[in-house]
Amino acid sequence: MRSHEVTKGIARAPHRSLFYAMGYLPEDLKKPLIAVVNAHNEVIPGHFHLDEIAQAVKLGVATAGGTPIEFPAIGICDGIAMNHSGMKYPLASRELIADSIEAMMMGHKFDGMVLIGNCDKIVPGMLMAAARLNIPSIYVSGGPMLPGRYQGEDTDLIKGAFEAVGTCASGKITEETLEEMAQTACPTCGSCAGMYTANTMNCLAEVLGLALPGNGTIPAPYGARRGLAKKAGLKIMELVEKDIKPRDIMTLNAFRNTIAVDMAIGGSTNTVLHLMAIANQAEVKLDLEEFDKVSSVTPHICKLSPASEHRISNLHEAGGIPGVIKRLLTAGLIDGEALNVSGLKVAEIAEKAQIFDNEVIRPLDKAYSPTGGIAILKGNLAPEGAVIKQGAVAKEMYTHEGPARVFNSEEEAFDAIMSGKIKKGDVVVVRYEGPKGGPGMREMLSPTAAITGMGLSKECALITDGRFSGGSNGASVGHISPEAAEGGPIGLLEEGDIIQLDIPNRILNVKLSDEELAARKAKWVKPPTQAMPNSYLKRYAALVTSASTGAVMRDDL
Repeated sequence: MRSHEVTKGIARAPHRSLFYAMGYLPEDLKKPLIAVVNAHNEVIPGHFHLDEIAQAVKLGVATAGGTPIEFPAIGICDGIAMNHSGMKYPLASRELIADSIEAMMMGHKFDGMVLIGNCDKIVPGMLMAAARLNIPSIYVSGGPMLPGRYQGEDTDLIKGAFEAVGTCASGKITEETLEEMAQTACPTCGSCAGMYTANTMNCLAEVLGLALPGNGTIPAPYGARRGLAKKAGLKIMELVEKDIKPRDIMTLNAFRNTIAVDMAIGGSTNTVLHLMAIANQAEVKLDLEEFDKVSSVTPHICKLSPASEHRISNLHEAGGIPGVIKRLLTAGLIDGEALNVSGLKVAEIAEKAQIFDNEVIRPLDKAYSPTGGIAILKGNLAPEGAVIKQGAVAKEMYTHEGPARVFNSEEEAFDAIMSGKIKKGDVVVVRYEGPKGGPGMREMLSPTAAITGMGLSKECALITDGRFSGGSNGASVGHISPEAAEGGPIGLLEEGDIIQLDIPNRILNVKLSDEELAARKAKWVKPPTQAMPNSYLKRYAALVTSASTGAVMRDDL
């Protein structure tokens, strides 16, 4: 066992002494040492209850004959970090999470690990660590929160709070009503109730194979969530015994399966960044073209908030991710031989699945769209690609041309929207918000939510080299690469330039000649890094790569 490097032999007596100082027994050190990596904290609703999940995991590990040892992982709440300088940190924290887990696992030589997270960058950071270390691993989430209720209708953070900000600014509701909506939007612990980034990643972890069936959809308050955690503790011992490692599971076909389900459920655009980053750590070649290739043949069969009134709890009741897999497998759209940490193949998971609601998980012949929920766009404005959640775009905006309204930060754009300066037909351009330019690639949830709240989502588009929350909807194009800070075409735009968006043909252009773009590029001056001296973000900006490659850190140094 790996742990013998710190527990066995004469030379390791001092090491054992340190374990004995904490109350471990000699018998404990003869068992596999299982790391329980717990991202519990008291600032993220999705993580507030993870101490309970960790206790269930540890009980499972101990029951199966292992010695569970818990250590923490950091986590940032994207919602609380939103729309201010703090949003520069969540994506960058993904690398910190992976690096810190590596340090702890290598420093203490654990035999396996159970990763407990729930929200946005924490999930991919943990999966990246599992892929990098290639030590028996299993991921378990804290589960989604239940939807809120306001005036007799279901609501959630995006529909009940973020979009209401724009509604309030336009004078359609009072500040008192806005506060009432804020107080009812998030009624329980758990990841926010729609198909936003956290829940998308928790669902996809099932398909990728590193999480048990049910991981993405069992609500946080349910006893079954604790049961799933206990089962994860039991299963990690099987993985250690059989020496089943993450890279045995996370194959190229597993990633293709994951992308197919992502397209079928209309997941967050952030998954493009995260799946490429995880694949990079697993040494699996995955690029943007793979996403569009899979999207072109995968029907969009689930629409959840923000694209509809269905929430994750509705998907769970309808049959969960196994139900979605069942639909896709019958059409030959995924590989049934791929493995899951449960010990089952994807085909076996699908065989056991039941579908109870044909509206929440639609049959393929009644899909919302014959193609997936995410599309990859290219053109002279995005030579390396851009990403849009087409499943959350109104049909009226599938093609659009309009004048660029150019802003060099999220704050500038948000203020213009809130003050009524954006008109029907405009294309809001938010630049210098990419991985390097931000630095940190902030989410543009507040501007997109404000556009929706002010009733402009069917008349205006927003494009950015930043990214979007999974809660963003409307004609919102992100991840434009190369980014402005690297001299990309988005950094050359001027007020009034005509932007062409054509989702069916996968085009994002500015109506300028190559000669004009070249002339502007010759005059462009690289801006200074927008980060505090000596800060983590300054180092991050120097090392991070393009969004088109997953915004991973350079490894060629």
